[in-house]
Amino acid sequence: MANTQAKLPEIQTGLYINGQWVEGSLEKKAVNNPATKEELIQVSQGGETETLKAIQAAKEAFPKWSGMELADRVKLIHAIADKIEEKADQLALIMTLEQGKPVKEAKGEILTNIQNLHWNAEEARRIYGETIPAPNQHKYEVKKQPVGVVGAITPWNFPSNMIVRKIAPAIAAGCTVILKPASSTPLSAIAIFEIFHEVGLPAGVANLVIGPSKEIGKTLTDSDDVRKLTFTGSTEVGKMLYEQSAQTMKKISFELGGHAPFIIFDDADVDQAVDGLVAMKFRNNGQACTSPNRIFVSKAVKKEFVEKLEAAVGKVTVGNGLTDVMVGPLIDGEAIETIQAQVDDAKTKGATVLAGGERLTEGDYANGYFYAPTILDGVTTEMDIFYEETFGPVIPLIDFDDEDEVIKMANDSIFGLASYFFTSDLKRAEKVSGALEYGLVGVNNTAISTSEAPFGGVKHSGVGRENGSYGIQEFLEVKFVHTKYLD
Repeated sequence: MANTQAKLPEIQTGLYINGQWVEGSLEKKAVNNPATKEELIQVSQGGETETLKAIQAAKEAFPKWSGMELADRVKLIHAIADKIEEKADQLALIMTLEQGKPVKEAKGEILTNIQNLHWNAEEARRIYGETIPAPNQHKYEVKKQPVGVVGAITPWNFPSNMIVRKIAPAIAAGCTVILKPASSTPLSAIAIFEIFHEVGLPAGVANLVIGPSKEIGKTLTDSDDVRKLTFTGSTEVGKMLYEQSAQTMKKISFELGGHAPFIIFDDADVDQAVDGLVAMKFRNNGQACTSPNRIFVSKAVKKEFVEKLEAAVGKVTVGNGLTDVMVGPLIDGEAIETIQAQVDDAKTKGATVLAGGERLTEGDYANGYFYAPTILDGVTTEMDIFYEETFGPVIPLIDFDDEDEVIKMANDSIFGLASYFFTSDLKRAEKVSGALEYGLVGVNNTAISTSEAPFGGVKHSGVGRENGSYGIQEFLEVKFVHTKYLD
């Protein structure tokens, strides 16, 4: 395991446009380590000017890339995956230094990139059209073609995986891309683009613009040359981008906020439920749209569940991600303030703190953004935390009596991304999985994201899907060709 003195590997600090590393026209911005608040490096920043250059480069590269022999395009994507695997330890270290998650968890994220790239490389071979029965002397043909230039905007919480989940299907489909990564975690993006350059991805196929979100985002949405926008982030920003994209009638896929219910029925395997909750809740320190945020516990098993949960949470270790811990820091001070406000509101309205409930500031925690693993009991619909997404290590417990009651409470949210429940009753499993208003449902498990299966939400959690065959379809247009044969 790396130690807390590990240094940032040598890395580019510029933007990547048309196959070249370039300096941005705006003032450089520091990237800081959230575990120590120390500056890691200064990174170039660009705005409208650089984004327009990237759009032009992608536009010019599109005919060549989409017209490349499929076998050659597939070979390049596999080569990217192989190079990421070769550099997995280095990429994980970079992620931990800029984002904070434990290095073991960061490496796990890198490994999902490899799987995703290989999957999409092969899925490029399965973009099938269709021939429809037609009258004599006619041919009805359905073709699927790449949509064109794609704008991609990614978040800080999964600074490597979110990039690959967007770029891999886009380039597999034959599209070209302009990526705008999160300002607080641009180094993972730069490291991936270094690999693109190293394996020989043609100039203009993938372009990297780092800088102010509003300026870059508006430039992408305003451009008629950008025919598709894919975004992962907050619902608030997603709605703004949705509105802006309407002006140029773009194809969009947005993965937005979540507020996942996690239900433990009276016939659940309590040990399995506790293990699943702790593993998923403290993944990335709760900074995930799929994180369990409202924990509904049947009164019949609550005493047993809470006892085992308290014991499990008591074993969760917190610290610098370069050490052997389960949980690293939060991304910044604003994240801690938001979490503390939710906890304080719940306490004021009657909730009981069973564990944590405060920022960690002593000793090794003094210089970072650390928060204690927290359990709140007696949470009700009167509290902010019941309706507001919690991006942190807080477990709010909510009692329930019967099945219909908990389904209603679970669906009482504007969000509809992930949901989980535990039961040993097959009939109940079928009913509840159908009744939950969420794009993702985990039954007796929390593994709801894989390269082979669609990922995405309903309601205010977004539109479109990533991963699997559904993911690559988001980067394709359907064309109908009707041919009449001459006599």
